[in-house]
Amino acid sequence: MANFFEKIEINPVIAAVNDLERLDEALDSPCENIFLLTGNIFNLKEIAYRVKSKNKGLYIQVDLIDGFSKDTWGLEYIIKNIYPHGIITTKSNLVRMSNDLGAFTIQRLFVLDSTSLKKGIESIHNIRPHAVEILPGIMPKIVKIIYEKTKIPIITGGLIMDKEDVIQSLNAGAIAVSTSNKNVWNWNT
Repeated sequence: MANFFEKIEINPVIAAVNDLERLDEALDSPCENIFLLTGNIFNLKEIAYRVKSKNKGLYIQVDLIDGFSKDTWGLEYIIKNIYPHGIITTKSNLVRMSNDLGAFTIQRLFVLDSTSLKKGIESIHNIRPHAVEILPGIMPKIVKIIYEKTKIPIITGGLIMDKEDVIQSLNAGAIAVSTSNKNVWNWNT
């Protein structure tokens, strides 16, 4: 199966699923990767099976999974029993542990002001995730700054409304865009 970066080359839009009623739409979309932003301890294996059976990449936002402790035990369980293609988290300790467990890791970074930008760049330097997702994703100047200072692949997410937002993010240096907006999932068709 192709890895994250190979799938991004095919389609840079990632379906972010924050409501399981929209999972089928994401699975039927042209998106090659899915960011799972919902789920619980009881349905996670079935969701993973469904995503993988469609040959899509599954990246689980572990901070948002109900019923899992937001600590290292929950993370280890997900990696060793659910077998996602990668982990997404805002927590530095979970990024480190994901890396130590050999998982592809995406650090989610909320950039709200210049202080969070500075601390985010420091965090990226310290923990070296495989990629960074910047939220909100409609800040082309910030994408350029973070990439220039870290050289880590950038994904943008949050408030992505249309094809123009996708194009602006990609032109600013992002390698991909994650969105829960199903109209954007079909941006290049």
